[in-house]
Amino acid sequence: MQRLGEVVRTAQGLAVVRCPDDDPPDVGTEAVDEQLTVVGRVVDVFGPVSRPYVAVTPDEGVALATLVGQKLYAR
Repeated sequence: MQRLGEVVRTAQGLAVVRCPDDDPPDVGTEAVDEQLTVVGRVVDVFGPVSRPYVAVTPDEGVALATLVGQKLYAR
């Protein structure tokens, strides 16, 4: 499992995650929280190459506001 990063904000119905390094996951990768619960999928990678951002679309029933500040992982 790869560390996806920390959710820094929400925008337009997506969780914006700051990656810790220059190796972002592929689009379509599942995003899970620390309890290994699936919270969404990666839909976009953007920003600087050295530390990109990842946009995660939440699964149905996941409240975006609760994700801010959480660490997410790619599975």
